[in-house]
Amino acid sequence: MADQKSAVTVIFNEQPVSIDRALIRGSALYLDKSEMAQKLGWEIKPEGACFGESCYPVPRNLSIKEGSADYFDFTGLAEVLNKPWAGDQSNRVWYFGTEAAARADALKTLKAPNFTLPDIDGRMHSLSDHLGKKVFLVSWASW
Repeated sequence: MADQKSAVTVIFNEQPVSIDRALIRGSALYLDKSEMAQKLGWEIKPEGACFGESCYPVPRNLSIKEGSADYFDFTGLAEVLNKPWAGDQSNRVWYFGTEAAARADALKTLKAPNFTLPDIDGRMHSLSDHLGKKVFLVSWASW
């Protein structure tokens, strides 16, 4: 598959972020380094890929230069950090999830994550609205 340069949507920390300068190579998603730092908070420094005060060593081959732009393989970073990811090339959307260890820690607390859903009349309800109360949840799926 040929390289495709285009705008994409990245879902990171459960928030959709529009990235204007992305390079798609196969299933890999390369983001413009300056835009990745500005919009996602990830900076590439000599010590590695840094998010806030935490830096992670990454292979040098995750960085590429394309014309005058510097790109970084964000899907490669997810794999280095053991974060699950999925990409939909046709819709130009990539999702980056939480690593397994963090998800396991959250499950150990037995605390449900907050969510908001409509009731049958369309009124929105958040689980956090019912803190301290017993809540009975019913879910259904067609599959």
